[in-house]
Amino acid sequence: MEKKYKEIIRELKKFSNPNAVKRIAYFGIRSKDKLMGLSIPRMTKIAKEAGRNHQLAQKLWKSGIHEGKILAAMVDEIDKVTERQMESWVKDFDSWDVCDQVCSRLFDKTPYAYKKAFAWSKRKEEFVKRAGFVLMATLSVHDKEASDAKLMRFFPTIKRESTDERNYVKKAVNWAIRQIGKRNKNLNKEAIKLSKEIQKIDSKAARWITADALRELKSEAVQKRLSSVRPTK
Repeated sequence: MEKKYKEIIRELKKFSNPNAVKRIAYFGIRSKDKLMGLSIPRMTKIAKEAGRNHQLAQKLWKSGIHEGKILAAMVDEIDKVTERQMESWVKDFDSWDVCDQVCSRLFDKTPYAYKKAFAWSKRKEEFVKRAGFVLMATLSVHDKEASDAKLMRFFPTIKRESTDERNYVKKAVNWAIRQIGKRNKNLNKEAIKLSKEIQKIDSKAARWITADALRELKSEAVQKRLSSVRPTK
């Protein structure tokens, strides 16, 4: 494991890109860890070559390198992830890309995903709260067995937090509505209904969230695709 870890660190340094670091800062990616500027395809390749390894993931998470945290999610063994680990890692989230990559590549595949989606959505920390809604969004895509009713249990939480003005929270709330509403025709109808309810709330964030969500959910492209998709009972 130590050898693999050192090899990965060498790879990160080899493909570091100062120009890319400057570009990603434009998209609001800032971190207390060192940024190397590697692309997701490059990190995916490194992770594939490394293989799954829980101990390696823990070491990469503590590497002090921003991309190391994303790689940690890519190489970790899902069946070895504990609630304690999830709580430890989520406290370290300090950028939207680490939050989104860890939630969509690892956390949403654990048995604790739904529990954490509800719990984290109540938290005050911006990226912890974002993580709750990112889980809602990614579960609606990755959990193929989830019933419509199970995903609709997220709706009261989405409505409750739709007034949060913080950029990374409101964008995640919007993402959750759109992803659930794009799953099938029934959920599309229910997500549109939810969006119209939220739209009535006297909140700038709520108005932005719903205007953007309704635009996509009611679009011709989405409606056409969903016409042949059956609800999950």
